[in-house]
Amino acid sequence: MICYMGLCFARGNDAAVQIAVSIAGSVEEFANLMNQKAKELGLENSHFITPHGLDMDEHYTTAYELAIMADYALNIEKFSEVVRTRTYTVCIDGNYKTITNTNELLGYLNGVNGVKTGFTNGAGRCLVTSVERNGFNIITVVLGADTKKIRTQDSIKLIEYIYSNYELVNFEELINKEYNSWLDINKNRINVYKGKSSNVKIDLEDYKYKIYPVKKDSIKDIKVEADNIQTNFEAPIYKGTQIAILNVSIGELDLMNIKILTIENVERRDIKDYVFICLESII
Repeated sequence: MICYMGLCFARGNDAAVQIAVSIAGSVEEFANLMNQKAKELGLENSHFITPHGLDMDEHYTTAYELAIMADYALNIEKFSEVVRTRTYTVCIDGNYKTITNTNELLGYLNGVNGVKTGFTNGAGRCLVTSVERNGFNIITVVLGADTKKIRTQDSIKLIEYIYSNYELVNFEELINKEYNSWLDINKNRINVYKGKSSNVKIDLEDYKYKIYPVKKDSIKDIKVEADNIQTNFEAPIYKGTQIAILNVSIGELDLMNIKILTIENVERRDIKDYVFICLESII
């Protein structure tokens, strides 16, 4: 725990090296693990050489990918606990020392709960900040600031701009409303020719954004519309067959294209089925 506090609170490069060696056996092998994790997270513009991030030509990342890393790490309970703690007292060989988190926004700006400051000659003053207000979670990244003051001011400007101009929209509610309205009109129009059943059960595929931040003046431009509708099929048809698409957009932004799919197979009628149908009509 002391190493983690030394790393996240006091930017301890020695703590970073000790953690790397303890986990992987060497700095080099730990860097390999870091690059493997970066690949798993889909980070295409990040590469790591050291655990502490001091300037090296082959050690680099971007603001966007730092935000992805922070988002991933904040789901780890111990990490989240450490980065939101302002002070921590450690005891080493009977000597007590209180260390203070270098994140100057903790306890100062409403909702800030992490994450990390940084500085190298190449990167300048940096700050990755996590904020939560009324269930609206954001991560901001400031890199290359000349001073701590500028780093702090720019971070606050970003944070307040987002909360002043964006609102979380419940897209799941909007999508379900449009889908159910579409289903009421079309469920009896979907026919399966020569099928053991004349209709088929359908549902929406899983989609990415249930809740999504939208600029307040663009909320009126949200549209959820059905397209590419197919109503007539010849059996057999299989689970996963596309019936239609729900297009979700915000003005010119094409946010999601959600398929409406069959969720069961419909087999083709065989001779026995036709005999049974004939007997039913006679009787």
